Amino acid sequence: MDKKTYNYHVAHFVTSAPDIRHLPVDSGIEVAFAGRSNAGKSSALNTLTNQKSLARTSKTPGRTQLINLFEVVDGIRLVDLPGYGYAQVPEEMKIKWQKALGEYLQMRNSLKGLVVLMDIRHPLKDLDQQMVQWAVDVELPVLILLTKADKLASGARKAQLNMVREAVLPFQGDVQVEAFSSLKKFGVDTLRQKLDFWFNEIPPEVVEDEEGPEE
Repeated sequence: MDKKTYNYHVAHFVTSAPDIRHLPVDSGIEVAFAGRSNAGKSSALNTLTNQKSLARTSKTPGRTQLINLFEVVDGIRLVDLPGYGYAQVPEEMKIKWQKALGEYLQMRNSLKGLVVLMDIRHPLKDLDQQMVQWAVDVELPVLILLTKADKLASGARKAQLNMVREAVLPFQGDVQVEAFSSLKKFGVDTLRQKLDFWFNEIPPEVVEDEEGPEE
């Protein structure tokens, strides 16, 4: 079967949910985007889809309090998870977010890949490592995007990239690390290729639905 490439520019908002019980039916394929509240997650989604406001960016990190779903084609979805680790949020809300994140990562069967975004200048904070460990524990492949890579000169950028690649080896999972910049648009093609790879593991029922029933 030929590998399909997807046009992420046509992605559109489907729904927001406070937890997995409010999400649509658990079928098809989802790839989730996770990261600290100031990691540039919304900017990365907007750059990927070439839409300025698909995922809302905010001057105040931590505004994304819901699980947001965007559909590329029928049964193929991108998921914007609540940002984590921002200090100026009430403790009760942090706990609620963390629970929603944990449930989604561990119980959502249609989840087939996780993109974890980290500021290239401050990678692998405790919660970032916890997120990667969660994914490895449930055998979920991970793409780490080191965002805001344009903030570093090329030598420093390469050094950080190599350092993080070395640092994730002990996780012993399917973890790929790449540099990314929403501003300069580098790393976007790598992200698209990885998403295409994950989305090509389409369950047969989704392919049939897409092509329609046979005559």
